[in-house]
Amino acid sequence: MKPRSRSCINGGALLLLSLCCCLSSVARSQSSDSCSSTTTLASAGVGKLIPFDTSNLTCFDGWSAEGFVVRYSRSGNTWSFVLSAPDKGAYVSVGFSSNGNMVGSSAVAGWRTGTGVGVAKQYKLGGTSASSCPPDTGSLSLVTGNTLLVAQSSRLYLAFQFTAAQPTPYLIYAVGPSNANLNGNYLVRHRDYSSAAVNYVAGTTSGASGSSAFDTKKWHGALAGLGWGVLMPVGIALARYFKRHDPFWFYAHISVQGVGFVLGTVGVIAGFKLNDDVPGADSHQALGITILVFGCLQVLAFLARPDKSSKVRRYWNWYHHNVGRAAVACAAVNIFIGLSIAHEATAARASYAIFLVVLAVVLVVLEVKLWRRSRS
Repeated sequence: MKPRSRSCINGGALLLLSLCCCLSSVARSQSSDSCSSTTTLASAGVGKLIPFDTSNLTCFDGWSAEGFVVRYSRSGNTWSFVLSAPDKGAYVSVGFSSNGNMVGSSAVAGWRTGTGVGVAKQYKLGGTSASSCPPDTGSLSLVTGNTLLVAQSSRLYLAFQFTAAQPTPYLIYAVGPSNANLNGNYLVRHRDYSSAAVNYVAGTTSGASGSSAFDTKKWHGALAGLGWGVLMPVGIALARYFKRHDPFWFYAHISVQGVGFVLGTVGVIAGFKLNDDVPGADSHQALGITILVFGCLQVLAFLARPDKSSKVRRYWNWYHHNVGRAAVACAAVNIFIGLSIAHEATAARASYAIFLVVLAVVLVVLEVKLWRRSRS
C-alpha cells in the first residue's frame, strides 16, 4: 500500500480546521447578539415564543459592557420591548426613568429559576434594599399576559408591552449578582448598572454611564477618603509631634494638609454629581459640606495667622488646633456613613477601621514620648 501523499494530509487538515472555524462561528452566533448581526429574533427561535409581533423592531446596543441589546416598536400607544442579554445566572432588568436616576423609576426584571423557568416582574425601585423593591409594583401600564422571559442559546430575552404616549427619556439597565436568592421575588441590589438617554424616534442612545470600575462614586469615595480621612490626620500628627525638627515639621505639615485639602475638596465636588435619592445621602452630604467649611476656615486661618509674638497667637492656636481636629473627627464618621450608603463590602469598612486603630496606637506612643520630653 502506498503511503498517503503530503498534499492529501494537508488537505484533510485544512478541511478539519475550516470545519472547526465554522462550528466556532456558529457557537458564537448562538451566544451573542447585536444590532449589526444578521440574526433576527425569528431566526434565533425566539420570535415564536413571544406573544406579540417582533418582526419589525428598532434595535440599538443598550449596554455594550454587559452585552445588552434593546429592541422596541410602537403601535399607537402600545410600546413593545425586547431586552436581550447573556445568561449569567442572574436577573437582568431595564428601567424607565424621567431623570436618569434609578431610585424612583419603574423597571421590568427577569431571571431563570433553579429549574429553568423564566420569571418576569415589574418593580417600583423605591430604594437600594430588597425590601424597597417589592414585585408587581411600578407605574408602567403593562399589557396583561405579554410580560415574560425567554431563554435561548445562552441568552435571556425579556419581553414586555406597555401603553404610554411616550416612554421616559432615560433607560436604566441592571444585572444582578449571580445565583442570588430572590426571596418572595423581591429584587436584591444589582451587581452593576448603566443608564442612557434614548431618542425613540431616531432609535439612538447617548450619554451612557454606569458603575464601571472607577466611576464618579468611586472617585468621590477615594479622593474624599484619602484627603480628609488619611492625609489630614497625618498632617495634624506632623505638627504636634515633630516640632523639634524645625523647620521640617512646618513645611511637612502644610504640604500634607494642602494636598489633603485639594483632594478632599475635589472629592466633595464629585459627590455633588451623585444621586442623592438614597437613604442616608442627606446626612452624608450635610456632614461633607460641614467638613469642607472647616477645611476652608483652616486655609483662611493659615493665611491670617498672627505673629508668634502677638498676644492673640494663643487664641489663634486654640482655634486652629480644635477646628482641625473637629474636621478630622467628622470626616472619619462620614467615611463610614458613605461606605454604608454605597453598600461597599465589609472589607472596605474594616480596612479603614484598621487604619484608624493603627493610627491611634501610633499617636498614643508619640503622645507618651512627647509627655516624657516635656517632663524632662
